[in-house]
Amino acid sequence: MQPHPNVRAVQDVLDAAGARDASGAPSVVRLLPDAVHTAAAAAESLGVGVGQIANSLVFEADGAPLLVLTSGAHRVDTAGLAASIGVGRLRRATPEFVRAHTGQVIGGVAPVGHPRPLRTLVDTALESYDEIWAAGGVPQAVFPTTYPELLRVTGGVPTGVA
Repeated sequence: MQPHPNVRAVQDVLDAAGARDASGAPSVVRLLPDAVHTAAAAAESLGVGVGQIANSLVFEADGAPLLVLTSGAHRVDTAGLAASIGVGRLRRATPEFVRAHTGQVIGGVAPVGHPRPLRTLVDTALESYDEIWAAGGVPQAVFPTTYPELLRVTGGVPTGVA
């Protein structure tokens, strides 16, 4: 069975970047038995702490897309984040906005594999984990990585977001 095109796009980016997991092996997108639409569900399915889940949250920042990769252990302080990055209006994007800019649906948005690069911020709280799990383009797909690799493959900026 062929993987979903979104999963293939994510894996292609990971392969092209030479992305690695915590053991140094290539990062490989894995399909879970069921969709995991929340960080808690993903953590339970993987047997890891919820803080190790890198939630991919898309915001509308003064009309432009902003991808925030945040630890599943906390919420984004939108007012504080907007002020720290110099944005006048920062709000959670609609499902239509998310799909238009990522090609993916909420609950499966990956850090990579989008039609065009997105401005990306990576939560500094993720740095405390040796291994991080991120979405793989559809709600049942995930891949293992590390904080340095997540920064490298996304071109993201380390940012305190909580």
